[in-house]
Amino acid sequence: MTARPNDMDEEAGPERTCVVTRARLSPDEMIRFVAGPAGDVVPDIRRRLPGRGVWVSADAATVRQAVKGGSFARGLKTAVKAPENLAGDVDALLERDALQSLAMANKAGLVVLGAAKVEAQIARGDVVGLLQARDGGPDGGRKMAQALRRSLGEAAETVPIVDLFQSSQLDLALGRSNVIHAALRRGAASLAFLARCGRLARYRGHLSGAHGAGQIGDDSAHGDSSFGGRDD
Repeated sequence: MTARPNDMDEEAGPERTCVVTRARLSPDEMIRFVAGPAGDVVPDIRRRLPGRGVWVSADAATVRQAVKGGSFARGLKTAVKAPENLAGDVDALLERDALQSLAMANKAGLVVLGAAKVEAQIARGDVVGLLQARDGGPDGGRKMAQALRRSLGEAAETVPIVDLFQSSQLDLALGRSNVIHAALRRGAASLAFLARCGRLARYRGHLSGAHGAGQIGDDSAHGDSSFGGRDD
């Protein structure tokens, strides 16, 4: 007998159904949630926790809607309590996951720090992404953006620029002080970090440009520039 769609296992296959919008999306475009031992809703951003899971489109507005509409109890088929600030909790987890991934890229020797070294790396053409601290000024950013265009021409538009983090957060992740600019050399750990940044930015609704290209962050934070100004 053919199983009805609502009887099919939502934890298998290439797509999942959002419990709020009913959209069918890939797991990478969604957040998984499970019921915790205390009867609370627990985000499972790595999709590893045991038990029945429900899936929500990976944006803060939809998570807030799921909390407000009681979608978790219906999807998990049990009485659970969703914290009022669940959307904020997910944001914090995604941010921490991205910063941990940055630390791994740094340990792999793929992060170049310091304005002069970043410019030199850009000139060599081995840059798959750039970072700028959100609290940096615009002058240094314009200089780096110009260096990127000089080196890559139109292809500069394909290099992701990440401005999701404060300098203090970059300091902790990279084990340095006053980090404002950084470049990512090509490697698996760099690409993993950029993927996590893209996920965080989309969750916040701040991703401009195509997936894997353009600015990753809130472009309103820096006006026309996408870099900070202090030297690190």
